[in-house]
Formats: sequence, C-alpha cells, structure tokens
Amino acid sequence: MYFRDFDKETKKKNLELPSYTASRELNTVGGMAANNSGGEKNLKYGKTARYVEGLEVVLSDGQVHTLVSLEGEVLQKKLQEQSFEGELYRKVAALVGTPAHAKVIEKNKPQVEKNSSGYAVWDIGDGKTKLNLARLMVGAQGTLGIITKIHFKLVHPKPYASMAVIFVKNLSQLGELVPEVLKYQPDSFESYDDHTFSIAMKYLPELATQMKSGLLSLGISFLPELWMALTGGIPKLVLIVEFRGDTQAEALQKAQKLAGEVAHNKDHVSVRVAKTEAQARKYWAVRRESFNLLRKKVRGKRTAPFIDDFVVPPHTLPEFLPKLQKVMAEYPSLTYTIAGHVGDGNFHIIPLVDPNDPTIRTTIDELSHKVYDLVVQYHGSISGEHNDGLIRTPYVEKMFGPEMYGLFMEVKKIFDPQNIFNPGKKVGTTFSDALAKLDLPPQPSVKTQQGK
Repeated sequence: MYFRDFDKETKKKNLELPSYTASRELNTVGGMAANNSGGEKNLKYGKTARYVEGLEVVLSDGQVHTLVSLEGEVLQKKLQEQSFEGELYRKVAALVGTPAHAKVIEKNKPQVEKNSSGYAVWDIGDGKTKLNLARLMVGAQGTLGIITKIHFKLVHPKPYASMAVIFVKNLSQLGELVPEVLKYQPDSFESYDDHTFSIAMKYLPELATQMKSGLLSLGISFLPELWMALTGGIPKLVLIVEFRGDTQAEALQKAQKLAGEVAHNKDHVSVRVAKTEAQARKYWAVRRESFNLLRKKVRGKRTAPFIDDFVVPPHTLPEFLPKLQKVMAEYPSLTYTIAGHVGDGNFHIIPLVDPNDPTIRTTIDELSHKVYDLVVQYHGSISGEHNDGLIRTPYVEKMFGPEMYGLFMEVKKIFDPQNIFNPGKKVGTTFSDALAKLDLPPQPSVKTQQGK
C-alpha cells in the first residue's frame, strides 16, 4: 500500500498518519513500519512506532501471529502459555528483564530522540509488567518476521499552515537559532543547504513540473530568492519552520512572531513569512524534490546512500556541521546535497557517484568510517529513519557497544533461528561483507614489482 493512496483514504475522514517521509509519493506504509520512518512532522508527532497499535506477522513457525502490547494479567497469562507464542514472549521477557541486561540497555540506548538503528529493546517494556513485541517488530527492517497487516491510530491534522523561512549565511548562527525556533514548538523544522538551493534554481522548469505548477508563476514566486542570491550570495542553509492551526490567523500569528524575533535579534539572517500553505509549497518542493532532480539530471552517476541518515543532538550542530563539511570536502569527486530535519538533528546526505570509478569502493569505505566516527563522537545515531541495511549494519556495534550488540544478536536468534528473514541487516555483516555486495566494479588489483 503506497502512502499516497493510504493518505487519500484517511484524508476523506479528516485523518492522517503524520509520520510520512519526504518521499511520500513513493514509499509504502509497510516500509514505514519496517523502518520506523519519520519525516517533516516528526518534531511534533514522532515516528511511525507511535502510531502502530498492533501487527499481524508471519514468524519463523510459518504461521500468522497478532502482536500487540500486553500488560498485567494478560501478559502473565501469555508468559504461561505452552505454545510458540508463549515461548517467544518468555525468551524476550527474560532478555529484557534480566537485571544485568536491563543495565546494559539503559546505559547504551540511543541518546538522541530519533533512531532507527538496532532493535528497540529499550522501548518494549520490562518483560514483567509490560511487553510489546509489535514495537520490537516496528523498525526491525523485516529481520524478525514478515508484516502482513498493520493497525494504525491516526491524528486529525490542523487544516491551516504558515511558514517562517530563515536564510542562514553562517552555520555558527545555528547555536542561537535552533533553540530559539524550538521554543516556539513548530509543527515542522526542516532545512536544506546551498547545494540544494542552487539545484532548485538551476532546474526550475523541472521543479515546476514536479509541483504541477506553471513555470512563469513559479519563477515569479522565486524572484526574491534569486535576487537575494545575486546580491548577497546563496545562503549556507535555509531553515523552513511551519506552524499549523485551526485557523489561518492562528498559524500566521505564530510564524510572524518567530520571524519578528529572529529578524530583530540576528545580524546577517534574512527572514520571510509564507502566509498560507500555497505560498509555502515552493519551499516544500525544494526540500522534497531537489535530490530527485539532481539524480535525474546528472548523467553517468547514480545514488550511493551510504551516509544518508545520521542524527546528532541539535545543540551540537554548530560544531558538527562544519566538521562534517570538512570531511566531505576531502572527496571533491562526490556530488551531493545536504537536507534534513534540523529540529531533530537528523540530516540526509546521498552522494552521487560514478559507478565505473574503480576507486569508489575505497571512497565509500573511508568516508563511511569518517562520518560515522564523527556521529558516534557526538553521541548520535547512524540512522534516524532509514534503518541499518547492509551498509550501516557493520557500524551498529560501534554505536551501541559490544554488550548491547550481543543482545541484538540474541533477539535475532530468538525470532529467526535459521537466519532467513532479511539476513545481514542489523547484525552479522562486516564492512568487507557489505562492500562485496555493492553493485560496483571490483577494486583494481595491485601488481608487484615482479609483475605478479
């Protein structure tokens, strides 16, 4: 079920699943649950796990099981049940309920709000008073079983929106701007970088097509941004801060109040207010569509999403982002954009690479280590939304530590003793394993002086 189709049906009842991603036109609700996806509304509404009430899944016995949160007497009854399910609950309860394990989990659980890496053993209960195996399955990336049905709870979306758009010329300003914006409790707090801005201006006709908008009207709407780029230079970062309300006046008042404070207190920061959702569409289009434009327009290169989804504490961004850009600058052959959920400290970098470049394997290996080492240094997560996959699984142990990684391996063994559900994801893959499975040319062999 594509989210776009699901969304059409829920909107008929004035309901919404608010954890949709920027790729809302392409992703499925099954993928959202398997990855525990989050998106532009995560700051206020949280990730998909918050909205999953229960699951039907095929487990390793080949049968369909219903997983929901169990508490109190209902849980105790299930723990005493002599069945496949009963044994499953007993093993997981013992895993999280053992005092030594509980200490490991508490010590090594993610320190950021947004995470899709590892198995969420810190969020399923203590195994005695509560146990939620559905929550364990959400974000497990299909490694514990096959989801066949999802029971969602939904929200009533606020119908009106206004947006404050902040053009930042120096990343050091984020130290003041991020907490200033967050205190206004926006519905969305997103960002995109100067590369993204430039791409949007370069491919304005294609952006108009993506928006199903007229080129002339879209071009006119972007005249202030074009003039700003010509006269003052392209902003280093564009922050888009959306407020929603039950009336247009309510949403607009919030956006104008933030814009007024930012404009009054900050030098070298430009601020604009998009008064209605229609006026804000162009900014959302840049945020959502620019990378697709880049991917389609740059010939001879392909996406390589190997460092695309990390999270760091938002207050560390003024330090972290310049260090990240310094690392990226060491690889000038890579074409990339940076965009993300700045309110959560969650950023996406998806480089485009030449698939015929024989050195690209080395680049991926080196750059992965440098970026993820930096993320771990700042107590972040290697994946906020997209999950581990083959390319990030080798770094799961580095992020969580060997003891927590051992618990993850035990979870996998409990649910999937034959290792048949999406093997190699979450646990059990090394960097050399991952690199060997990339659809890229092999590294050229190095000959010795004897020619061998």
